[in-house]
Amino acid sequence: MSHSSHDIIDDLEKAPDEENAVAPLSELTSERPVERRDRGTDRERIRDEEQQREQEESAGYDEGIPLAEITSEPPVERHEERTTTVAEVLPPLSAWATRLYTISYLVFFAIWGTLARLGVQALTTYPGAPVLTGVLWANVGGCILMGFFIEDRNIFREEWGQPTNPGKSQNPRRRLPSTASAQERWLKTHKTVKKSIPLYIGLTTGFCGSFTSFSSFMRDAFLALSNDLVDPSVLSTSSSLIDGRGRGDSFMAVVAVLAITVSMSIAAFYLGAHLALALDSWIPIIPFRFTRNVLDRLVVFLGWGCWLGAVFMAIWPPHNAWRTDALFAIIFAPLGCLFRFYMSLALNARIPAFPLGTFAVNIIGTGVLGMCFDLQHVAGIGAPATSWRFDPLASSRPSRFPGAAAEIEATARSILVSCQVLQAVMDGFCGATTTVSTWIAELTSIGLGTSRRRRFAWAYLYAVVSMGVGLGLLVIVMGSVRWSRGYVALVYTTFVQSMSYVS
Repeated sequence: MSHSSHDIIDDLEKAPDEENAVAPLSELTSERPVERRDRGTDRERIRDEEQQREQEESAGYDEGIPLAEITSEPPVERHEERTTTVAEVLPPLSAWATRLYTISYLVFFAIWGTLARLGVQALTTYPGAPVLTGVLWANVGGCILMGFFIEDRNIFREEWGQPTNPGKSQNPRRRLPSTASAQERWLKTHKTVKKSIPLYIGLTTGFCGSFTSFSSFMRDAFLALSNDLVDPSVLSTSSSLIDGRGRGDSFMAVVAVLAITVSMSIAAFYLGAHLALALDSWIPIIPFRFTRNVLDRLVVFLGWGCWLGAVFMAIWPPHNAWRTDALFAIIFAPLGCLFRFYMSLALNARIPAFPLGTFAVNIIGTGVLGMCFDLQHVAGIGAPATSWRFDPLASSRPSRFPGAAAEIEATARSILVSCQVLQAVMDGFCGATTTVSTWIAELTSIGLGTSRRRRFAWAYLYAVVSMGVGLGLLVIVMGSVRWSRGYVALVYTTFVQSMSYVS
């Protein structure tokens, strides 16, 4: 083989590694530079010879591929011995059944993703916490799971075409080296099929998307800017933590929130992908028959049953505090998740280098959260007037004006419910509508197939525009109230404790 031929082969082998240095782990290769036509025939011949040589050398090869080689082909099949897959044995699902299962998975995992986010926020909000943004850890956890599911090669292996032949025993985890073009074809097939699986959509779009929240991230950035980010270590009756913040301190505070959240979320995304690679030999394969015959049918009852049960518990709650903490939020969460899913389907393909659907839902959810936050902190709507004093023991004492006392109590209860509903819209609908995990996954894969400079340019543009528009919108919506009439401190927790005595 000539010296020039060796150089061509070296270029072929180095290209995937160079692309992988800046591309997401789930996309190993991208388009190669345009070749001269007079060398096309030689290049195809060299590629065929190299592929044949690798297949001959890999006879009996099993396991041992280093983690840097992150792709694996299904076992090589001889054309004259066409084997069937598990997915081909069962009849295909109808479009109606696929849609029903997908929506059911989204409803089910949106509920649990929202509960997981609220639980993580409660666990990471305590006196002396080093990070005041409780949603940061929920965003980090959701990005870890998103990276893991995207990079995983085993969970849905049977569904995307693992060959099965009763007459021959085959190792489902066999690793065969292949050329870069074969790896690229396999990756495209794998991602295309996996994205159409209802369970995969539920885990990524449903759970990870609802576990993370872009609108809460933007809210905390604005509160840092306005010096209203709550610190449990500071007990103050005022809505501001520190009176007299110096010039430039607000700018440093909002930059800290933005930089910490974005950097940690990107690192968490790659951590999840690395975990999928490191645990490759231990990750189980979900049988396709079990998914089709058991999980898909079971989730229809679980998803809609959990949603309906949450509605009933919100009407007749065992404890009134549950409405504020979780019940109202998980009622609105599936609506936000479904809205994000269909908006992404309709708009993301419009501009390949700028996911318009994800951008739209993040901005819409952020705007809705800002309006709800304003209403919640306005006296008489979501917060009580300062002149009202709700006495939980008033009903046990004689009153000179019983009618007025009853009216004040009824007004206080209605304000409590309105405050709870506004909090549920922020935590449930806005939290599930907006997403950080999908946003980070798009940032790391945007512009694939183009040059490195274009990929970086589109990624930075997408990130800066998303955060700039989101924060700017909250400055207009929330800042117009905060810096004019001011916010009234919430006391719905006091209402909940007081009404527990009355009941």
